[in-house]
Amino acid sequence: MKVLCVIPARYASTRLPGKPLRDIAGKPMIVRVYERAIKAKNIDDAVVATDDERIFDAVTKFGGKGVMTRADHQTGTDRLAEVAEIYTDAEVIINVQGDEPLIDPELIDELAALFADKTLNMATVKTQIKEKAEQENPNNVKVVTDKEGYALYFSRSLIPYPRREGAKVFKHIGIYAYRRDFLKKFAAMAQTPLEMSESLEQLRAIENGERIKVIETTRQFVGVDTEEDLREVNRIYIEEGLA
Repeated sequence: MKVLCVIPARYASTRLPGKPLRDIAGKPMIVRVYERAIKAKNIDDAVVATDDERIFDAVTKFGGKGVMTRADHQTGTDRLAEVAEIYTDAEVIINVQGDEPLIDPELIDELAALFADKTLNMATVKTQIKEKAEQENPNNVKVVTDKEGYALYFSRSLIPYPRREGAKVFKHIGIYAYRRDFLKKFAAMAQTPLEMSESLEQLRAIENGERIKVIETTRQFVGVDTEEDLREVNRIYIEEGLA
């Protein structure tokens, strides 16, 4: 089973212009993400997918692999599907966000290993959140799963509603794994009402009756969306010797 890790990256960012090229301990952030991804043992290759030559050049300058994609993609899934058309020998494609410079390679390995199950088409990750403010923050996507670990629903709202104690609240971590054939099918599906309402692409799969396996992790991540996030990640890289 050949596994490809794809890291989509766009230059534009509302809150942090030029985000993929912002410095983290002496290297562009997109390079740091790539360096973390290629440490995974269960992948055969990794590539940055971008429509911006500055990002492509930054990756290749440091010895990484990049592929130029079209600039008119509406979603990250569309960009991923274009890469899937290029890498026809990849059976599983793992999508690591370009603003996750602390992504754990072992988590990538765990997702890849799930696809020994030939019936699995899509998988992602969750982690528990306990702080009320974090639970209620609409930027933190929440997920609820069934007893077998398959997603029932994703929402920006607090789910489940805490009428009584009993269920934990889990945050969705935006790393996805797809069987290549399913990814192409998924990208071709029309947008669905829940997807458009919540602005969450994964709901398109659920609304079409597809199952999404969700594994739990205790690892904590700092995705970079603001200057504050960037400073925190730089601190972690320097203090923990990750550079």
